[in-house]
Amino acid sequence: MVDSEIEAMTAVATALKNLESDEQSRVLRWAAERFGVSLPTNISRHADNFGERLSDEDVVGEAPSFEHFAELFAAAQPKTNEDKALVAAYWLQVFGGQDRWQSRALNMELKNLGHAIPNITDALTSNIKKKPQRIIQLLKSGNSRQAQKTYKVTHEGLVYVQGMLGGASSR
Repeated sequence: MVDSEIEAMTAVATALKNLESDEQSRVLRWAAERFGVSLPTNISRHADNFGERLSDEDVVGEAPSFEHFAELFAAAQPKTNEDKALVAAYWLQVFGGQDRWQSRALNMELKNLGHAIPNITDALTSNIKKKPQRIIQLLKSGNSRQAQKTYKVTHEGLVYVQGMLGGASSR
């Protein structure tokens, strides 16, 4: 890191240290807008609070309520196949009450909306390869590449989808 960056960070930290949390948020949002920097949505609600991580239940408890998968999908507006698969997995896990699921169920939900993924396994594998992982594989039944696999959305995956839903909670 360059010395001028460290000096700027020190100045920002000094300027913010005596402000309340909501005041700090307003100042940082203003600065981001003023200098054309885009920030992730809802990051403050999910950031570590001096090492304390929100539980999965706390993250999910903040979720807007959706009666149908189509409503969640429309609110999240996933663009890539990996995000579409993650949103479908979030639906099954959070709203469907399935703490584990198979890829076939995801593609059925997506197909019903007209958003079937040509290779769901590739989309899930892409989420598994992310750092941190958004999905994990729990079980594989059989030895072939086509064997049934059981998956779960990770805490980081839940937080990621919550970020996609950033504006949905105000609707």
